[in-house]
Amino acid sequence: MRLARLSVADSPTESRTRSGRVGYIMFLSRWFQAPLYLGLIVAQVVYVWRFMMELLHLVHLGFTGHPPETAVMLIVLGLVDVVMISNLLIMVIIGGYETFVSRLRIEGHPDQPQWLSHVNANVLKVKLAMAIVGISSIHLLQIFINAARPTITDRELIWKTLIHLTFVVSALALATIDRIMAGGRPQHGTGGAERPGQLQPERMAA
Repeated sequence: MRLARLSVADSPTESRTRSGRVGYIMFLSRWFQAPLYLGLIVAQVVYVWRFMMELLHLVHLGFTGHPPETAVMLIVLGLVDVVMISNLLIMVIIGGYETFVSRLRIEGHPDQPQWLSHVNANVLKVKLAMAIVGISSIHLLQIFINAARPTITDRELIWKTLIHLTFVVSALALATIDRIMAGGRPQHGTGGAERPGQLQPERMAA
């Protein structure tokens, strides 16, 4: 009787049911990332506020005084920097949520980003790396503009240039790896579409 009870309790159907429940609970754990993306939306609001403050400062400086061109250029570069960081946040929020949490279900929407239709973890990494390279370029340009100031040393210029080059090499490496991995994936749209056309004459001849 005990052996019969053990065999019924440890049946394959029941074990599969238990493993399915555990797997479903693990699948639901992806929603723990949702507050992280909501927090990034709050960070986006902070950057919008900072952009508006910098823009008001630029307007006030441009229409009430005679600032040097270098000062105006630095403020504009700061605005561009904020916009690029905001774009980076948008890519992380939308692409990360679509990839790791849940579908956005915005197919057919006129404002759907073009890159969202083929986004995955590798594509998202490459896009984030390219965005970081752009942000680093803005910071490096700001340093070069302020190079005449005594607070900017040659050591700082060299190190920031090397860091920027490191970002560039990392982005190129990620893009190369993604291209290699994409070349090794089977393309479902070509191979499967040619076979029925090749088999049709044989069927007609038979």
